[in-house]
Amino acid sequence: MNPAVAAVLAAYPAPLRERLMELRALIEETAAETDGVGPLEETLKWGEVSYLTSASGSGTTVRIGRDRASGRPAIYVNCKTDLLSRYRTLYPDRFGYDGDRGVILGEAPDEAALKHMIALALTYHARKTRR
Repeated sequence: MNPAVAAVLAAYPAPLRERLMELRALIEETAAETDGVGPLEETLKWGEVSYLTSASGSGTTVRIGRDRASGRPAIYVNCKTDLLSRYRTLYPDRFGYDGDRGVILGEAPDEAALKHMIALALTYHARKTRR
C-alpha cells in the first residue's frame, strides 16, 4: 500500500477504516474482473484515497472517504461525468447521493450494485470512445 494512502486510512476511526478497507478491496476486485481496466494506481487526490486507471486509461478516478454530512463511507467520482445521474437512474433507492459526485453507503450496501457502479466508473472513458 502507498504509505501516504496508509496514513490517510489510519487516521479514520476504526469502524470507518474497516469499511473503507472493504471498499478498497471491492474496487480492486472489480478492476481485476472488468475487461480492459488493468491494474489500478492507488494514490491521494484532494486528500482522499483514489484509484486511477493509469495503465489503460479506461476510466475516471474513483475516490473513497467519509461523507462530510453523514460521516458514512462514500465513493466519489468526477463531477463532470454523467455517472451520478446514471447511478441514480439505475439504483434510485439503494444508496444515498451527494450532488453530482458522491455515493453514500449505508450499513449493508448492495454489493452487486456497488460493483456495477465501480465498473462503470473504471470503464467511463473506454465507453465514451466506443460511442
